[in-house]
Amino acid sequence: MKTFDEALYFLLGDVTPTDKIETIAIHSALGRVLAESIYADVNVPPHNNSMMDGYALHSYDLEHNSVLDVSQRIPAGSEALPLKPGTAARIFTGAPIPEGANMVVMQEETETQGDNQVRITATKAVPQQNIRLTGEDIKDGDEILKKGHKLRPQDLGLISSIGFADVTVFKPLTIATFTTGSELLEPGEAPQKGKIFNANRYVLAGLIPALGFELIDLGIVQDTLEATVEAMKQAALLADVVVTTGGVSVGEEDHIKPAIEQLGSLDMWKVKMKPGKPLAYGDINGTPFIGLPGNPVSAFATFNLFAHPYLLKMQGANEIKAKPIWLEAAFESPQPAFRRDFARAKLVNKNQKTYVTIYPNQGSGVLTSTVWAEGFVVIPEDTTIAKGDKVAFYPFNPINE
Repeated sequence: MKTFDEALYFLLGDVTPTDKIETIAIHSALGRVLAESIYADVNVPPHNNSMMDGYALHSYDLEHNSVLDVSQRIPAGSEALPLKPGTAARIFTGAPIPEGANMVVMQEETETQGDNQVRITATKAVPQQNIRLTGEDIKDGDEILKKGHKLRPQDLGLISSIGFADVTVFKPLTIATFTTGSELLEPGEAPQKGKIFNANRYVLAGLIPALGFELIDLGIVQDTLEATVEAMKQAALLADVVVTTGGVSVGEEDHIKPAIEQLGSLDMWKVKMKPGKPLAYGDINGTPFIGLPGNPVSAFATFNLFAHPYLLKMQGANEIKAKPIWLEAAFESPQPAFRRDFARAKLVNKNQKTYVTIYPNQGSGVLTSTVWAEGFVVIPEDTTIAKGDKVAFYPFNPINE
């Protein structure tokens, strides 16, 4: 049985990132992973421009006269004429600074006089004030985003600010899934004795597309070796990765292990963690395979903690692991455990301070704990937790974004 760290290290070390790329419009690129670094071929801003509405002038002229003629009006998007010496230019936010001006005085520090003059009332005016300089944000030739970066809304804005309409990204991975179990019913079917409704199928149907991957849902596979083998063959032909839930234990009705051994290789079987000890990893005729446990909470936890970073790395992403938030515990865990525990947890506020607490029933079949919770708290092996101890909290959102 591998420890959690050993299992994750092994899994991520076995990833072969995709080399399938495509060029798409930036308005379709949210959540995609860059296949090439992006370099600017322009300056941003492309010219010196005003930070606010006011008057552009030269500091020398202001030293000699606080009342200046207004020689031109420069709206944003227009072209400025050279500034006539001894005058000021009415200017608006984003408009280009005219040649011969070296400052902008905001309009709140001025008074208009007649139709064509302005009095500068600012108590302090210095060269370069209120001017955005050419290339202040981005310089021509700058690397603005690296290969492997997963694109966020602000990244799309940055790319568009240098005039790029398209980006080269990795094609989304295709993930084939199926759930095993003759005891499973689909939502909408009539309840039957000895059977349960299939929750895992719909957890995966939410998690996989939310990460930007394409889902191929092969439905429920019956608990026979023959049916499992055939489902695995089909899944491996259709997808980049196969992810299943259930059938990964060692019972007579658990057929994942013998099916994998028949079709490919099984490289990892158990992990020293709770929930989720029976986690399988291997390949089906060369296609990577991840077998999640059948208990709903175990499936949810192991997908987030193992499948998610594995798939992100295979997708070509650089950032693949969530970062913990260290908080004081508002709970106790007095009995040390053999396995590392990923307890479902949420934040609570007491006396203007944020703590973390855990769901009272941490059973691997208690799916309500994942709905109540906001993330996982890590309780290390052979460790007790007292109230006030610092613990690592991993929010669901960064894990699933």
